[in-house]
Amino acid sequence: MDGLDALLLARTQFAVNMTFHILFPTISIALGWTLLFFRMRWLRTRDLAWLTAYRFWTKVFALTFALGVVSGITMSFQFGTNWPGYMEKVGNIAGPLLGYEVLTAFFLEATFLGVMLFGHGKVSERVHLLATFLVAFGTTMSAFWILSLDSWMQTPTGHEIINGEFHVVSWFEVIFNPSFPYRLTHMLLASALTVAFLLAGVSAWQVLRKVPNGSTAKVLRTGLTMGAVLIPLQIFVGDLHGLNTLGHQPQKIAAMEGVWETERGAPLLLFAWPDEKTRSNHFEIGIPKLASLILTHELDGELKGLNDFKGSHPPVAPVFFGFRIMVGTGLLMLASSWFGLWLYRRRGWLPTALPRPLLWLLTGMAFSGWVATVAGWYVTEIGRQPYIVFGLLTTAEVASTVPAPMIALSLAMYLTVYLALIVSYVGVVKYMAEKHIDATDHPTAPGPNAVVTPVTAVGEGGPA
Repeated sequence: MDGLDALLLARTQFAVNMTFHILFPTISIALGWTLLFFRMRWLRTRDLAWLTAYRFWTKVFALTFALGVVSGITMSFQFGTNWPGYMEKVGNIAGPLLGYEVLTAFFLEATFLGVMLFGHGKVSERVHLLATFLVAFGTTMSAFWILSLDSWMQTPTGHEIINGEFHVVSWFEVIFNPSFPYRLTHMLLASALTVAFLLAGVSAWQVLRKVPNGSTAKVLRTGLTMGAVLIPLQIFVGDLHGLNTLGHQPQKIAAMEGVWETERGAPLLLFAWPDEKTRSNHFEIGIPKLASLILTHELDGELKGLNDFKGSHPPVAPVFFGFRIMVGTGLLMLASSWFGLWLYRRRGWLPTALPRPLLWLLTGMAFSGWVATVAGWYVTEIGRQPYIVFGLLTTAEVASTVPAPMIALSLAMYLTVYLALIVSYVGVVKYMAEKHIDATDHPTAPGPNAVVTPVTAVGEGGPA
């Protein structure tokens, strides 16, 4: 029993660390490219509103990057404390991939972020634009290598096992494993949607607090446009990802859909309460045959049930509810972005003309991308259990023998610190958003053809 408690606590601690860590790369990955867009618009139009947006969101990026680095370091410590068997058995694959992430991504971000923050006016516009591009590229490469490793753990290929240790046979098959293209695309879109609603939410808050600046209208439009365009694309990619998961991890799909017995024409459960003791669902509300249609593209398509995988399927309730939270948040994003963009355009790109309930909704959804991303990540990672390398290596096989009380103590410390940091992060972003910004404060003087957007011209939208 003690060993089981220690394992559960170790898994919980890693989940807490991963939950905290993923919040910040989820923002920084897409925010880097958004900054590049702001920078290019400034160079093309010389409208100081774009430069204002760039400089403000560069500060948010720097804050986000710093917390992402700190939380990533604590995660790496756990490989040696709680999961020593992981690197002993999988280190030949995980070690190089993590090393590539540091060499090709972290150095790019860390080096050129300084140029982004402090180089404007000290280096040429081309060099500054190049620095912004390299930071954005670095964040994407970081996601590339990390998601390659995680995808390999979900759909392992290109390896052989010798004396219990994993060795690479083909790096190409390891990196570009069957689930990697879907998982990478899904995550990049999730990051873009997280940033879209952060942009819209912060801008809406500025309007509500009556502290907008010359960039507020443009940033709000950018966020709503990103959300409206990318949500349908994310739904399409999610469908492809689901089909891939059905082929490689049918028990994860069974947990997501709450299917206990193998059946044809399985209903899509809008709500249910999975009960692993009775191996059934309570309070089911569903749409007949829709789950089979979505997952197999046939009304009578067969879905394997959890009872076909006794002892080798994940905990059902977290996966089941996590999937619905992710989808529900995505549908709310779809409705709010489409309605907001339609209304914004209809009223002449005037954020002050948007109804206050909509502004409050967008403000409340500023961090909705975090909710959807964490829920989806739980579906992915808990859905892999009881394996750490799917079908080949269980989580229990790589756990340490650290006593449960010691893990519980460090878990409590992590929770306390992380909660304080999240509250501080949101508070700092709120403080920066409410701070008065004047475009003329920028040290770089506008060019001869510059269009200076007055701070009071909140409704000026201009072509995005």
